[in-house]
Amino acid sequence: MNVNILNAELNYSKEEGYTGHVHFEVDGHKSGYELTLMSKNAEDWMYSLNFLNGPGKEIQINQVEEQLEENDDLFDTLIDAALDALDSPSN
Repeated sequence: MNVNILNAELNYSKEEGYTGHVHFEVDGHKSGYELTLMSKNAEDWMYSLNFLNGPGKEIQINQVEEQLEENDDLFDTLIDAALDALDSPSN
């Protein structure tokens, strides 16, 4: 699954821990996706996956969800993009 990261942001607060979003596209999919991330320690991540701009095909979001669960490299790539955004000088 080829993924193109469009945007990533991550914030940290003592109260909430790490919270952020990664916007990305998948080759061959009509709609983009938003991965919402939450973690207290930047190691154990909870997430939700939604379409980025309105509704898309359910079968495609299910494929992405399956890949996020099974493909550690894909999930780590998206987490790394968020962590890089936290460390970037523009934040």
